[in-house]
Amino acid sequence: MKQHLCISILLTILISSLNAQQAIPSSESIKNKMQWFADAKLGIFIHWGIYSVKGVGESWSFHNKWIPYSEYMSQLKGFTGAKYDPQAWADLIKQSGARYAVITTKHHDGVALWNTKASDLNVVKKTPFKKDAIAPFFAALRKDSIKCGAYFSLLDWSNPDYPGFLKDSSRYTISQNPTRWKKFLQFNNLQMSEIMQQYRPDLIWFDGDWEHNAAEWEASDVRKMLLSYNPELIINGRLTGYGDYETPEQNFPVSRPAYKWWELCMTTNDSWGFQPTDTAWKSPYEVITIFVDAVANGGNLLLDIGPRADGSIPREQINILKELGDWNKRNGESIFGTLPGLASGHFYGPTTLSKDSTTLYLFLHGRTNGQIMLKGIRNNIKGVSVVGTNASLSYKVVGKISWSPIPGLVYIDVPESQNDKYVTVVKVKLDGPIHLYRGKGGLSE
Repeated sequence: MKQHLCISILLTILISSLNAQQAIPSSESIKNKMQWFADAKLGIFIHWGIYSVKGVGESWSFHNKWIPYSEYMSQLKGFTGAKYDPQAWADLIKQSGARYAVITTKHHDGVALWNTKASDLNVVKKTPFKKDAIAPFFAALRKDSIKCGAYFSLLDWSNPDYPGFLKDSSRYTISQNPTRWKKFLQFNNLQMSEIMQQYRPDLIWFDGDWEHNAAEWEASDVRKMLLSYNPELIINGRLTGYGDYETPEQNFPVSRPAYKWWELCMTTNDSWGFQPTDTAWKSPYEVITIFVDAVANGGNLLLDIGPRADGSIPREQINILKELGDWNKRNGESIFGTLPGLASGHFYGPTTLSKDSTTLYLFLHGRTNGQIMLKGIRNNIKGVSVVGTNASLSYKVVGKISWSPIPGLVYIDVPESQNDKYVTVVKVKLDGPIHLYRGKGGLSE
């Protein structure tokens, strides 16, 4: 009986996953609107909310009963935004090299960062900040030519018409009270409409869809409503499959995802929002290597920062963004606007390609002193250099038999003196679009 139940559950999960994937559009119009996202490669995620007052987990701290709900909501009194400088935020994001940013307009706690007409639970009416946090930030981003993204939690654990409050209790079931659920959906739609009308985001980043299915969320109608405001709007994959791209969280995929577009969202320490006790900061080297791997595998990185309740950004996060930005200034041509790199077997490390596929970029993590090897390149090589310095590198082809079409091995000399501070990028210019050998080495191939 248990075995049959497990099989049934697995089949349900598989079918739901397939349905979700099928719901993501793949038309030519979707492809066109996704181009800026595909070229952008780097976004900055911002989790800012009342949870930063005491430095507790955003929403989950009361949901999982780490602190009482009343204590969590008392943080409304301490959310001042006294040092909030949206232009400084935008300038730092630009300095990092990011092409877009996503800010939490409302997390699962239901506290809106704008003066929503749908509820009094917002920072304008309920906190000493008394300001709309979204409008000036989006204005600053646009001044710096950065695309604007709005995070929005579909579920709302503070709304009296939402069926779930704490994880071990429920106010009602949708089947028992569909009218009340409809009322909540109207509330959600009003808030989403406000965001679209007032702020005109380029991207909507949904979260919290896991508590209900697509039919209950009326996901198809939500998508249509959002696109009626902006047909070019990009929607992430957390709308029960009715989005445009997938969003793995924290954990890096080992193999290249099958999705056309995807984005790894990741924290700079272990927390999304500001938590002063969390000192597990990722080093700039770690962030850059993760970023490179995401891009080489056809994805983007959405790197998170969590400002304090006064709007100041922790110095560790400022340092990470600045170091990432300095690396991008040196090596940006190998990242932005590129294509995913080589399949495994050709080079032991991440790679990318120029859009015309005539330039191959090889990423070397750590310190390198000596030769690196490239396999299966049928093209003739016009030159090899180091990105950022344009220093020429010597190379030779080994094992090429004159009468065989199988290419030899390319050995490139990389002296330690040419190493980048974090990740060195080697640029290989080819005589045309890349032509790869994928055989097994037989004489007749």
